[in-house]
Amino acid sequence: MRLYNTLSQSVEAFEPEGEAVTIYVCGITPYDTTHLGHAFTYASTDLLIRYLEHSGHQIRYVQNVTDIDDDILKKAAAVGEDWKRLGDRWTAHFIRDMQALNIRPPDHFPRATDVIDDIVATVGALLDAGVAYARGGSVYYDVDRFGPFGQLSHLNRQDMLPIANERGNQPDDPNKHHPLDFVLWQAAVEGEPSWDSPWGPGRPGWHIECSTMATDMLGETIDVHGGGSDLVFPHHECEIAQVEPITGQIPFVRTWMHTAMVRHEGEKMSKSLGNLVMVRDLLGEVSANALRLYLGQHHYRQPWSFDQAELEAAADLADELDRAVCMVGEEQGPPLNPGPNIKAFEDALDDDLQPVPAVEALEALAGSILEAAEEGVAVGDAQVALRELALVFGLRLGNPEPEERVLAGWSEHLKRFEGSSAV
Repeated sequence: MRLYNTLSQSVEAFEPEGEAVTIYVCGITPYDTTHLGHAFTYASTDLLIRYLEHSGHQIRYVQNVTDIDDDILKKAAAVGEDWKRLGDRWTAHFIRDMQALNIRPPDHFPRATDVIDDIVATVGALLDAGVAYARGGSVYYDVDRFGPFGQLSHLNRQDMLPIANERGNQPDDPNKHHPLDFVLWQAAVEGEPSWDSPWGPGRPGWHIECSTMATDMLGETIDVHGGGSDLVFPHHECEIAQVEPITGQIPFVRTWMHTAMVRHEGEKMSKSLGNLVMVRDLLGEVSANALRLYLGQHHYRQPWSFDQAELEAAADLADELDRAVCMVGEEQGPPLNPGPNIKAFEDALDDDLQPVPAVEALEALAGSILEAAEEGVAVGDAQVALRELALVFGLRLGNPEPEERVLAGWSEHLKRFEGSSAV
């Protein structure tokens, strides 16, 4: 199998190091509903994980919840709701959307607030390593003390600053040495939640949350780190800077996998622009199989725009695949052989998860099954293969319900967020 690595900007042989493939994907900041862009990121990760499982790999998968963040606090203040209740409510909403889409749950689903003590320890280690400084009750990362800063995004310092400023950076903070220095620990602000630390009460910076959870749960080096392409800089760039000076292990991540942005009405789909297509709305129009197939037909690295006609075409194809697994053939001559279709499917996904030829292989196998069954040929083995291959895309052919492991795994995570009423 070969995957594109954002760090090297090339497609590389994928060679996990341990017995299990370790995967960390940045999760939601829960202050609003699940839109199609979110679904694309997690469906693309699900395709990778399911294909690795199909290929015989064990998986250790962590997805976080950024439950303390500027955006959550702003939203909670705007709607007059407790920040934790707001986060719990929208996380429960997200979990139910993931169940409906038959997306495999992560093995661990930590909140940032679960690991405050570990974050404090990590910030202390960065101070000891000489790449951070404390001032005014906050702690900052000194980007000038980490030479490789920019290795992931391939940006120069001049181009970094406006992007960082769009994504939460405060360049005019008088406590900073350099406008690009980023907050590891943020001094408490009146009216906001805070935790104790050696530098005074405060809360974690955005970037330190993910790098701490990733290394705590998966180790000093992980096989795959994923997320939307808008996280390459500054978030993932800063994660590298926070890990490698402490561990000395290079690289922190063997393969950086970033999903492209989904567009609608000519713009990137985002909460700030208000041009969202909601998962629950689409599931009111088409089946989960149809929506998963629609998402799965787009390559994870290629930007695309929502198209109603393409969604309807995916629904028609999902129906055809479903019919194929329900057809009954008879023993007349040799049974239908799915081998060539299986090979075409696996060859496509081995090549950086190319979805179009993989879906074409599914469609061709379904067509062969329908034709063979009409002619009375035994199609049982081919139907088993079609079900198994379709499940790599998260499709439940012949069964409208999500897998039991999906329902059970996400339900176990949901228990930790049930203190607030679900949406």
